[in-house]
Amino acid sequence: MKYRLLGQTGLYVSELCLGCMTFGSQGFWKVMGGLDLPEVKVLVRQAFDAGVNFFDTANVYAHGESERLLGQALRDLGLPRDQLVLATKATGIMTDLPNGRGQSRYHLMQELDASLKRLQVDCIDLYQLHGIDPLTPIEEALSTLNDMVRSGKVRYIGLCNMAAWQIMQALAISEAKGWSHFASVQAYYTLAGRDLERELIPLIEHQRLGLMVWSPLAGGLLSGKFNRDGQGPAGSRRANFDFPVVDRDRAFTCVDALRPMAERRGVSVARMALAWLLSRSAVSSVIIGARTLDQLQDNLAAGDVVWEADELVLLAKVSQLPPEYPGWMLERQAEYRQQTPVFSHK
Repeated sequence: MKYRLLGQTGLYVSELCLGCMTFGSQGFWKVMGGLDLPEVKVLVRQAFDAGVNFFDTANVYAHGESERLLGQALRDLGLPRDQLVLATKATGIMTDLPNGRGQSRYHLMQELDASLKRLQVDCIDLYQLHGIDPLTPIEEALSTLNDMVRSGKVRYIGLCNMAAWQIMQALAISEAKGWSHFASVQAYYTLAGRDLERELIPLIEHQRLGLMVWSPLAGGLLSGKFNRDGQGPAGSRRANFDFPVVDRDRAFTCVDALRPMAERRGVSVARMALAWLLSRSAVSSVIIGARTLDQLQDNLAAGDVVWEADELVLLAKVSQLPPEYPGWMLERQAEYRQQTPVFSHK
């Protein structure tokens, strides 16, 4: 297992992070995995033994059950707390009460205490805003996160699924106020969905933020187990929950390119798709979710893939984003500065 710094912090996280959305079976979340404690302990043990030190969950996953199962598994397995980086999130709906959702100081502080209790720890290593709240002023959320860090209950803060301008606004406010800054961005990124390369990755690289990738296999479409008609394994998550949104033609063109590369190595298409993400310099950690030990073991081997240069060139071509404004205009206008001019002196 290799380790990478999370953004501009001094915190090393494993390049593969165990996502815990498959833990628990409450309500809607059962289709994501429905795993109970015995299965969870097997996956957590295998991940830790393989060098994974990074675990990501959220309060809304199985309505708190994912956090509870992760915390109990860590306790039962006796894994050392000082070798773990635990990440969770808050923003989503936890109750039907008026203040049971969002990023108000009231809700965030209440949910932090609830997450600490379920995880059976006294500190969250990475506490993340789980999306946006169009009603709560961002200053309120940021000041609350800052107070959490100052209290010692949170070590680092991060965000998920925000626009580039929203992230930059938050960073500017934190800088002006002297508050704790976001350390990481959790975002959707796959070979078949490179949309964040338009604005988010330039921002992430410029501001030196860590990038945590969710749904790296595009909800299973890049596993190599689906055909162009969408037919795949019975009971698969994509069959029950068609998410995230994907350009299917592009996705299956990517699979067609990955398949011979995988066959030459005797590995799965899924492993190659994960390995492509690990080849991207902006990526700090790729979140892998598994329902079986075989899936987890296959994913954990993604870091062992060694690429040929021509393979990466081919994948860049088949996964290329269509040009959009203002990107194509910015590229065109920058051309005159790409070559060193030759000046004549009179």
